[in-house]
Amino acid sequence: MGLVETVDPEIDKPIFRRPGFNGIDKLGEMDERISVFLRKVRDDTGLTREEVARYLGLSTQVFGRYEKAISKLHVTRLVHLSEVLGFHPMELVYAAAPHLFGKTPEEAADQIALAKLIWTLPHSTVSTLVKLVDEMHAISSAGAAQKPQPSPAQQPEKV
Repeated sequence: MGLVETVDPEIDKPIFRRPGFNGIDKLGEMDERISVFLRKVRDDTGLTREEVARYLGLSTQVFGRYEKAISKLHVTRLVHLSEVLGFHPMELVYAAAPHLFGKTPEEAADQIALAKLIWTLPHSTVSTLVKLVDEMHAISSAGAAQKPQPSPAQQPEKV
């Protein structure tokens, strides 16, 4: 699974995490990236902290704790925030942990860029695209399974 045992100042026992592009991020570092993302999205919408808090049914202080990485979001709050601020929940996950989207920063950026484009397409186009990609995946998988492996004598000599 690619997990590595690590310690985090927020948890009193060892935990297992998948390394990011620059090692294993602390949970607090991900919280910081979430707070930066929320602040940027809120600023982009032109809403004040007070307005967003009211839409969420929270006090301004409680919502402010999310933007300051003091409080942790639970999934239902993430969903509600995405409804109010108009972002896709995966965008926040990407901001917190881009390594979950690809093996390199470039691959991860391409994956989220592609997802954002797909999210804006009409359903008929997405449906056609799913069929096309499914066929491409089947062809690719079949080709990889049939590709002959070179014998040791055929492999280039390592220098």
